[in-house]
Amino acid sequence: MAHHTRISWKRKPAEKFTDLRYSRVHTWSFDGGVEIPASSSPSVVPLPYSDESAVDPEEAFTAALSSCHMLSFLAIAAKRNLIVEGYEDQAEYIMAKNADAVLVVESVILRPAVKFGGSPLPTPEQLAEMHALAHHECFLANSVKSRINIIPREPTKDPNHERISE
Repeated sequence: MAHHTRISWKRKPAEKFTDLRYSRVHTWSFDGGVEIPASSSPSVVPLPYSDESAVDPEEAFTAALSSCHMLSFLAIAAKRNLIVEGYEDQAEYIMAKNADAVLVVESVILRPAVKFGGSPLPTPEQLAEMHALAHHECFLANSVKSRINIIPREPTKDPNHERISE
């Protein structure tokens, strides 16, 4: 099974390029027609050569791991006849130098909050087991060297929060 993306970048005529003063802004295009503005992170390449409003590769890496975990978790819940009303993750990545002094994504922290509806509701032990199984079944998590920590949290009760609040 193969999946394809297209990454496009073009030098601006006024940029010399060899002086490293060129824009890192580029576009990710996906098979469904979606295009996403991308850039290096401003923490790696300073402004104005990066764009903080664009997705950077480290954010995309973290989002992909979070999304894979969520999709695995939802499938597990559905197979167990549990109704998930909402799922939200506040994922984070941590960069550090490895033993070879190379900067890497050392770890990714997933902080999923799952809102269940109906009955039965999972026990805390069942919820932990489901997250462990989702991590095991996530093919992206199985493909990377970065440590992935899963720290479940309670869904927000904030009425102004638009995602999974009640």
